[in-house]
Amino acid sequence: MRLGATTIVSAVLLSLISIATLQAVDKKFHDAPDSAKALKNPYEGQQEAADAGKTLYARNCLACHGKLGKGTGNVPSLVDGKLEGVASGEVFWFITQGSKDNGMPSWAFLPEQKRWQIVTYVTSLASGKAAPVAASSPSAVSRTAAALKDPSPHAPFTDFRYEVPGTTRKITASDLPEPFATQSSNNGAEVVARPEKAWPVAPAGFKVELYATGLDNPRWLRTAPNGDIFLAESESGRIRVFRGMSGDGKPEQMQVFASGLKRPYGITFYPPGPDPQWIYIGDTNEVIRFPYHNGDLKASGVSQHIADLPSGGGHWTRAVEFSPDGKKMFVAVGSASNDDDTDTHPGEKDRADILVCDPANCELKIYAYGIRNAGGGIAVNPQTGELWCSVNERDALGDNLVPDYITHVQEGGFYGWPWWYIGAHQDPRQKGKHPELKDKAIVPDVLLQPHNASLEFTFYQGKQFPAEYGGELFASEHGSWNKAVRVGYEVIRVPLHQTGHATGEYQDFLTGFVLPDGQVWGRPVGIAVAADGSLLVSDDGSNSIWRVSYTGK
Repeated sequence: MRLGATTIVSAVLLSLISIATLQAVDKKFHDAPDSAKALKNPYEGQQEAADAGKTLYARNCLACHGKLGKGTGNVPSLVDGKLEGVASGEVFWFITQGSKDNGMPSWAFLPEQKRWQIVTYVTSLASGKAAPVAASSPSAVSRTAAALKDPSPHAPFTDFRYEVPGTTRKITASDLPEPFATQSSNNGAEVVARPEKAWPVAPAGFKVELYATGLDNPRWLRTAPNGDIFLAESESGRIRVFRGMSGDGKPEQMQVFASGLKRPYGITFYPPGPDPQWIYIGDTNEVIRFPYHNGDLKASGVSQHIADLPSGGGHWTRAVEFSPDGKKMFVAVGSASNDDDTDTHPGEKDRADILVCDPANCELKIYAYGIRNAGGGIAVNPQTGELWCSVNERDALGDNLVPDYITHVQEGGFYGWPWWYIGAHQDPRQKGKHPELKDKAIVPDVLLQPHNASLEFTFYQGKQFPAEYGGELFASEHGSWNKAVRVGYEVIRVPLHQTGHATGEYQDFLTGFVLPDGQVWGRPVGIAVAADGSLLVSDDGSNSIWRVSYTGK
């Protein structure tokens, strides 16, 4: 979720990468002219320039893109081939030109030498010739410290300093400020090692234990019909499975089910019910499946290709789900950008949508649209049979715009992106476009804190928690980068009032992943209910899975 003179490179590169990987469609890097491609970097190959660029990177963009340049969550990677084929002159041109639609100002006033130094380091890092930044940026730390002196936010908006388990919150469309009421911020988290005494905090009566650790980018969690827990380790291209629960809350067995995948995320079983025959996985560029029967700890056959998915740049997670009768397969694909007009950017085709097909003959079509990124989480409500989604909304309109949300999904429904948001609120960057859609934009069921990066969620079907938790929704909030003081980095509870329907409020449930000084050690992603009724939460900050159980004490 997505600026100031000290945030030069992160904002630039965030927009830059989402466009760079669309070249296969657009051929040109962000419509850069041929003259840009012809520009030569006067410092190319010069170690002194790369070192200067490295310092600029550490001060300005490390907080979002990390020491290794891999990004985190929805912040794009700068490495792993993401700049392959992009000329240095095009990168320089883009930094100079800027992109208002993506929240990046022009930095033409920055001395030309510094712009080229930035290009030199980033392209060297992308090619593996430059070493990653070794230490935290002092300026990033000072920015965080300064932000923590900000006054408390005005309700219903909040930040991590006031997230307390059991606190109920409700945001409505009438609470939204005007666009640009506050400056857009770049405050991404560089994750630090978990201090010895740091631990997630749950409501009274609940206990938090460490279920598994030493994982590699643990993301989506899914409970198999037999109770096994499947985990996507996305960056390593691996699906892991855990079985059983020891007396101290640890898995009794752990096995790699499949490897060599392409950034896997969503996991689900088919057909729905107690006896699946297949496990379906949402890779970043396709849906695949493996033969599966209850109890399999390792794939018994090779993967089968089911459907191609839009890919390249921007949001990469692909959530997959089936309707209760097994006749529909839903796939959520996030946008390639923050605010690109889909009319003029062909790279957005079939993105910012939830797609659907018949699993027996999968030809994907649009089920619901204008949903900037539901790739972090979709699921069917077992009580109502409705599809629900968890959405990362757009950035760069200020601290308190635009709210993320969780909602049931109406077939054929339009949810606003990129022209409108939260009903009939026009994005000023799309002024005058598509007035006919103004009254069609649906207001979601539950508005969350802007920029908190809502990801996977689950409906609680266990018996261990008190009865009032039956059917409630729990969701992971990965945490903000486009807010002056961090928000999210928690698990929330959405009351469904034993009816399967939300009335707009949510509660803080599991907090404590941010230290008092604003440093982040944990980031919730996946969430699932274990066979014993405890709640499991994957955390790609500490590379762990946490187990939340009810003790009643």
